[in-house]
Amino acid sequence: MSDPASSNTAAPAVVCDPKIIDLIKAEKEKANDCWTSLEFFPPRSEAGVTNLTKRMERMKVINPLFTDVTWGAGGSTADLSTTIAKTMRETGYVANLHMTCTNMSDGIDPVTSIKNALDEARDAGIRNIVALRGDPPHGEEVWTTSEGGFSCALDLVKFMRKTYGDEFGVSVSGYPEGHPVAITQLTDEEALNMSPAEKGRCSVRDGITCVCKDADYKKELIYLKEKVDAGSDFIMTQMFFDTTVYGTFVKDCRDFGITCPIIPGLMCINAYKGFMNMTKFCKTRVPESLFAKLEEIKDDDATVKAFGVTFGAQMCKDIIAYNDTPGLHFYTLNLEKVVYGILDAIGVTKSASVKTDESDAKSMVAVGSAWARVGDIVSTSDGEGTVTEMQPDGTATIVLNNLDSAGEKKPSLKLGVTEYSKVMTS
Repeated sequence: MSDPASSNTAAPAVVCDPKIIDLIKAEKEKANDCWTSLEFFPPRSEAGVTNLTKRMERMKVINPLFTDVTWGAGGSTADLSTTIAKTMRETGYVANLHMTCTNMSDGIDPVTSIKNALDEARDAGIRNIVALRGDPPHGEEVWTTSEGGFSCALDLVKFMRKTYGDEFGVSVSGYPEGHPVAITQLTDEEALNMSPAEKGRCSVRDGITCVCKDADYKKELIYLKEKVDAGSDFIMTQMFFDTTVYGTFVKDCRDFGITCPIIPGLMCINAYKGFMNMTKFCKTRVPESLFAKLEEIKDDDATVKAFGVTFGAQMCKDIIAYNDTPGLHFYTLNLEKVVYGILDAIGVTKSASVKTDESDAKSMVAVGSAWARVGDIVSTSDGEGTVTEMQPDGTATIVLNNLDSAGEKKPSLKLGVTEYSKVMTS
């Protein structure tokens, strides 16, 4: 009789996630054009991560087709993003893990570092990756290629297909208005002479017109097709608030020979400041009527959220009306009220809104991103201040704006990335 203590019992095999493209195809066969998917980001604190896990458990009521987790600037959330993706799987979701061309691992070359991250995902049963270039690391204005690393998402897609074959499902991003780095600020004369297509996707704020010019937009489509041809299964779009822009983008992609599913990415309007900061940073087109309404209600947070539901529901109805829309992808900002409200309003869920619990909203602050730069106003435990210096690791020198109890200006602070959060961009 063999000794049980010495027997070699094989570890149970990991049950792998299905590929999202296969799930999308199955929904198409059922003629379901109203499936949903969600996106979360890694919270800054342990309490935030705990609360996010609880939120993910609650939001299973939506029955999303899959759920994304983002990857921080410069690979700053690599370990946490992968951990959250694993938790998603344990909670019952199909995880779609974002991954960028830069994965900061001290002492390891960039390609090996990325391969290690992909190996970890594969070994955990994660089979879906969003291949991205990524944002610049903390303290850097411009994204640059790491020595020996990849220069763009196309490189990452090619590497994954060459190294792993069809083990992973791969998706990439698409930009209906053009990537922010391809969007140009126009002179007054240029603004007067835009083409009809440029007028349809331009953004105007504070009297300044910005647009991805026709020649640059064509380059964007060429590059997007290269990513798809290299092995991407489907495209997820950057946020937009003008549904006509999305419809035009899909048509342009089809005319350009891009035939894969194009999933609309929907940013929920949860707060006035966040909306204004994010759309300014991304140079997003915002209809004048939307600006006007938000200005009217900006001082009432509850009214802003209620409007976010109404506006978001109408956007979804307009998008679903396009015959080429496969589903709806929600950038949740780690919150649930507006998402629930929208899905109740369009009939995807019934009374999901009654399950809302956003008492933990303050813990849903993202691990620092490339948005914190010199000149930004940030919030600290000692009050708001202005960033005067940034280090590559995200450490910021902050001059506080308020006075101390004696009425004198407080000294500047040097804080790590987890000790402040951005309020607005300069």
